Amino acid sequence: MADVEVHMDIPAVKAISKKFDNLSQILANIGKVLEFVANTLKNTAYIGLVGGAALLHIVESIRPKVDEMGQKCAEISKDVMDSVTAFERGDQEGATRFY
Repeated sequence: MADVEVHMDIPAVKAISKKFDNLSQILANIGKVLEFVANTLKNTAYIGLVGGAALLHIVESIRPKVDEMGQKCAEISKDVMDSVTAFERGDQEGATRFY
């Protein structure tokens, strides 16, 4: 079998990693806003606004998913950057990261 040569557009892959990092930061900010909204709705629910309690349930069910997506995006960003670093070093360890 002939040797297979692997090529990588390093700046483009680094840009992908940066986009995932930015997305993770955006999702973290959304999570903070949802936490603020949930706390506000908790206070209004105690005052007697039934609609506030319903909205609180919705916000509290969405927030964990947003937080999880943010963590996954941060992990993907790190994995992509680690693979770029391994590629630049010629390290075969990075080649097995996504298996």
